[in-house]
Amino acid sequence: MSAPPFNLYDYIRDVPDFPKPGIVFKDITPLLKSPEAYRFALDSMADLIRPHQPTHIAAIESRGFVFAGGICERLEVGFIPLRKSGKLPGKTHSAVYQLEYGTDSLEIHQDATKVLDRVVLVDDLLATGGTATAAVNLIRQTGAEVVAACFALELCFLEGRKNLHGIEVHSLLPVAD
Repeated sequence: MSAPPFNLYDYIRDVPDFPKPGIVFKDITPLLKSPEAYRFALDSMADLIRPHQPTHIAAIESRGFVFAGGICERLEVGFIPLRKSGKLPGKTHSAVYQLEYGTDSLEIHQDATKVLDRVVLVDDLLATGGTATAAVNLIRQTGAEVVAACFALELCFLEGRKNLHGIEVHSLLPVAD
């Protein structure tokens, strides 16, 4: 990956006390509204993922979708949505998981993948790893192999990657504190 023509960290805004007191929300909307920064982020994430030779990119609703579509196009692979409960038609696998400020749930179509599919999980942020761990478990329930995970941002101080045992984790913008 080549050095960026600008600092992508400049395109991430901190929002204190959101969604509740004590949480510093990492807002990616400044990155998304800059065509150059967004394109560079997508190209860079695709470059991190390419060596894993995925057949599919799975992404977590909703901000993960923002990155996954462009990455799928660049890598010419399929897209698998991981959605909130009740949003997918047909038969699904579901998982409830802990967030740093509550609980949530995800679903995946039971027929989203097949054995021998190679899936990379994509999302905007890795924090404690609860959402990503639930996503990896759901993907595995469909029979596919999860070969890596890639995040636009990683809050390294929360050590979420430790919860993704056996999965190679990439982050475009690691945040130390």
